[in-house]
Formats: sequence, C-alpha cells, structure tokens
Amino acid sequence: MHLFVTYNRYAVGFNWVRIPIIYNIGTDYMEFTRSPIICLLAHVDHGKTTLLDRIRGTTVAKKEAGGITQMIGASYVSKEHIDSMASDIAEKMKIKLTIPGLLFIDTPGHEAFSSLRDRGGGLADLVILLVDINQGFQPQTVESIKILKQHKTPFILAANKIDALSGWKSQKTISFLESYSKQQEYVRERLDEKLYGLMGKASEYGFDTERFDRVTDFSKQIAIVPISAKTGEGISELLMLIGGLSQKFLGARLKIADDGRGKGSVIEVKEEKGLGTTIDVIVYDGIMRKNDEIAYMTQNGVKKTRIRGLFEPNANKGGSEKYANVEEVVAAAGVKISAPDLVGVIPGSPLVVIKDFETDKMEIEKQFKKVIFDKSDEAGVVLRADSLGSVEALLRMLKQADIKVRHASVGNITRGDVISASVVANEDRFLGVVMGFNVDVLEEAEEESKDKKIQIINRDVIYKVLEDYQQWVKDEKERIKKNIMQTLTFPGKAKIVPGCIFRVSKPAIFGVEVVGGKLKKGCRIMDSKGEIIGEIREMQKEKEKVDEAKLRDELAISCEGIHIGKNADEKDILYTYMTLDEMKKWDEQITLLGDNDKEVFEEIKKILKRYF
Repeated sequence: MHLFVTYNRYAVGFNWVRIPIIYNIGTDYMEFTRSPIICLLAHVDHGKTTLLDRIRGTTVAKKEAGGITQMIGASYVSKEHIDSMASDIAEKMKIKLTIPGLLFIDTPGHEAFSSLRDRGGGLADLVILLVDINQGFQPQTVESIKILKQHKTPFILAANKIDALSGWKSQKTISFLESYSKQQEYVRERLDEKLYGLMGKASEYGFDTERFDRVTDFSKQIAIVPISAKTGEGISELLMLIGGLSQKFLGARLKIADDGRGKGSVIEVKEEKGLGTTIDVIVYDGIMRKNDEIAYMTQNGVKKTRIRGLFEPNANKGGSEKYANVEEVVAAAGVKISAPDLVGVIPGSPLVVIKDFETDKMEIEKQFKKVIFDKSDEAGVVLRADSLGSVEALLRMLKQADIKVRHASVGNITRGDVISASVVANEDRFLGVVMGFNVDVLEEAEEESKDKKIQIINRDVIYKVLEDYQQWVKDEKERIKKNIMQTLTFPGKAKIVPGCIFRVSKPAIFGVEVVGGKLKKGCRIMDSKGEIIGEIREMQKEKEKVDEAKLRDELAISCEGIHIGKNADEKDILYTYMTLDEMKKWDEQITLLGDNDKEVFEEIKKILKRYF
C-alpha cells in the first residue's frame, strides 16, 4: 500500500502522471472550495502540542492578520500565512498554493478516521504522523500507523526534535534545508542514520518512506520531513508540502457538495454556562447557518432541531465574552452549536443540515447499525467507548483479532453491560467480558462485576484495551489450567516393574514405570478391567519423596488396598481412576492434554465405558 494510490474513489489523481521530482507537486492543480482537514498523531511527549504552538507562535511573532484562527477543536492556518512563512521554499519546490488554508483538528486518531461520513471517508483528509527522531516508533506511533493503514489515509511522517541530535546547531530559520546546509558533515550523517531507522520501521508496516527532498514519486513513497517543533526548523517545508500534496491529490474530496448544505461530525458534547448543552462540530462540507434545521444521532435515535447559535472562540482578547457569535460557518471549520434538545447527542455522530428529514434519518440510522448494535442471541464481548469513532476503531481491531462482539455502544459501563457479559460467560468464559475505552464504570456496574466475577477492561489508550484483554485471556487460561491440574485426576498409566516388590500389602510397596500421562499422590488406581484396587499414599523417586511422576519416570509407590499376588501382580498395567464428572470436564478441556495424555485418557474412558 502506498501514499494516495489507495484513494481510487477520488476523481483527481491516483492514476495521474508520475512525479519525477519534488518540485513538480504544485502543478496540475484544480480550484478548491475548502481547506484540507489535517490531523496530528503522535506518541505522548513526541511534540504534538509544541508543533501546533510553534505554528501559532509564528503568527503572533509576525503579527499577521488572518494567519492562525483558533476554532472549536481546530486551528486554521491561512494560505497567506503559509505563503509568508514558506515563500522561498515554495519557489524552490515550484508550488503555488490554491487551497484556502489548512485546518488542523485536535481530534484523536480513532475519531478522525471514523467512516461514519456520508462523503465516504474519515474526517481527516491528510495526517501528520509525528515521531521523536531520537526515540523512534513508540506504542502509540505503532497504533497510529496501524489506523492509517486500516483506513488508507494519506500521511506525512514528521521527524521531530532534530535540535536534540548530538552536534546539531539550531539556526534562526524555519527551513530545514537552510538549517541542514549549515550543519557539519558528521551531524548530517547522524541525521540520516536516524531517518534510516524510521524508514526501516515504517517498512515493517508496508510503507516505503524517504526524506521529502529525495522522494521521486509521491504516489509510491511517503515523505519524511525532519523538523524541530521547539525551534521551528522544518516548519515551512512541512506546511508547504502538506498544502501541495493536498491540492495535487485530494481534488474531488475538497469540493463542497453541489447543494451546499452543511455536513459535519460531532466532536464533543458540553455544558456551557449561559448556553446549556452545546455540541462542538467539525464542519467538513458546505455551509451551516443560524436557524438551519439539523439532524443527528442521540441515545434515543435520530433527532432534529434548529440551530440557535453558532460560536467561535472570541478573538477580541480584551472582551469579556468567551465566544463570538457568528451567522454562518463555511467548511472546513470548527464551531460550537447551541440549540434546543441536544441532550444525549452521541459524540462522533454525523450532523447534517436537513434536506429531507425522513431520508436523512434513514441514512444516519443505516450507518449507525454497522457500529451501534445489540446481538443478544450471540456470544461476544460487550463494548463501550466514548464516541462512535472509538467504537468503530475498537470493532475493527477486535475483528482483526477474531474476537466476537455481542453489544457495542457509546457511553459509560452500566450494570446491564455486566449482566449481559455474565450471560455470555456461562457459554464462553473468555467472551464474557466488558471492554471500555475512555469511559467511566458506574458504581453499580463495579459491584455487579465483583458479585458475578465478570472482568471489566477499561483503558484510556485504545490499543491497550485489546492488549489487556489478550493478557487476561492468557492469565485466565493459565489459572483454569492450574486449577484443573490441581483438582481433577490426571490421566495416568503405569506398569509394575518385575523384581521390585518391596511389600505385598498394608500398604503394598512396589516399583512402577510411568508409561503414559502422570501419576499423582492421592489418586485412586484401577486395573485394566476398571476395578478400583487401591490409592497411592506415598511416592519416592531416587530416595526422595515426590508428589507427581511423569512419563518414563521409574519410582516406588506405596498403595493402600493393593495386595500383590491377589488383585495385582508384576508386569500388570495400572490406570488412574476417574469419575464420570471428571471425564466430562477433561472432555471440555481436552486441549490442556498433550498427545500422550490424550491417548491414556481415551484408554481410561474405554475401560470405564461399561460402568457409565
């Protein structure tokens, strides 16, 4: 899989002329009507917040009007701002920006890639995957790159913290190429070594990567841009490259719909003083205006309301109001919506300006049935997450791991979820689990889980949910195995060794060789006809007392009930005796037995068949 080439559904590009060098990516452009939506993904402390702050800070320093606009859940970087920062780079790379700007969203990866969008793709148009060049790929980097691969989302790899490379001398520039040209040769080599490490790691996930100025074909290679979010070096190339690639390859995706009606995704539901329940929305298509009627999904089905107010952060720093009231917003943008009847809106829900409510309702419901469902007649885990995007990401992850899901929904973990899991546990212990991502466990649910001994796995890092579940399954199987081994009679078969009769009875003491399975102290012994003839009281191997003997062990045993010469003799084959209940349990846990153990078990069942 390669960058952009997988986006066959778009009208522009992906079967276009190959790009011989980087400097051609600004040609053959279309007129676009909205800004690309860019998502930043990064492991903790790899510089995601610092990068956005650096871009914003540049605007403040230059005091440019219309540079960065703070929106709800997003930051907008205008074309003018990018041009002012990267005019020299644009000239070198022969890129002429035609997009209005770039909208950076603060939404987590699993949210940005939710496919519950009637435009046929995730919220993010393009992604910057930020990696600390010195630390390389970390767990959340791996999670992010897997999400990108699953959703076939185009991305750029930003190798951050070049300023921390040993020997690197930061320059007063926001251009990587300018700063790089002033570094000593050994520092350049060190940088290349680090980049090769990232390239190798990316290749493990099927991606061909190269430093951005060495890429020969952006349809087949992913660009790596070395940057320093701290000093600003590389920011100009990063922004210009994102802009150039977006307008080159995302053409049809950036066109506003013909009918112009607003479409968006609910990011968060919040209570705001003076406004009541509000929703933060990323508008990705069309225009939303005051008094527009909108449709969205709630816990009680699709509802509609009329927009009472549209709000953006107040740009007037001297003002007392937190938000500024606007009449309309044009995609792409982040906005806070105030309206009646927003209680219960599901985060991640699509939100559309109504054209025909019944048609819109059916379309939203159709999309939701793929993600929010309750299959009460099937065995599977119970799943809860903070938003639709999270639920969908988890469903994808669990499907890949071949884990069935009985119930999937948005919201906190309830007592009903635990009861549902307990029903499944009666059928399949390892599926009788409640999984949660970034939600709360209600007190009554906690109590019910303790009472019914149902495992709740609730984490705030999405990949940890699956990891912890798999670890729990492993531990639980080991616990069950240990319990079975300790409580059930193990299949065992032994031969009385000739010339090793030390005492004939009360108790009989004689030598045996274990020829199948295991012998354990305390188990009852039967002959080949199924008659119980004694019980092992003591076991001694090489003059040391033991509690267990395995295949091919030779030892002496002390057996109460056996009388050598009457009910047993030299060369006789003895078996461990099992009850019907024990045999049924072993049948259920047959995978715990090795091949030799299974053979002995089948012999024992055959011997005892006439009794049961």
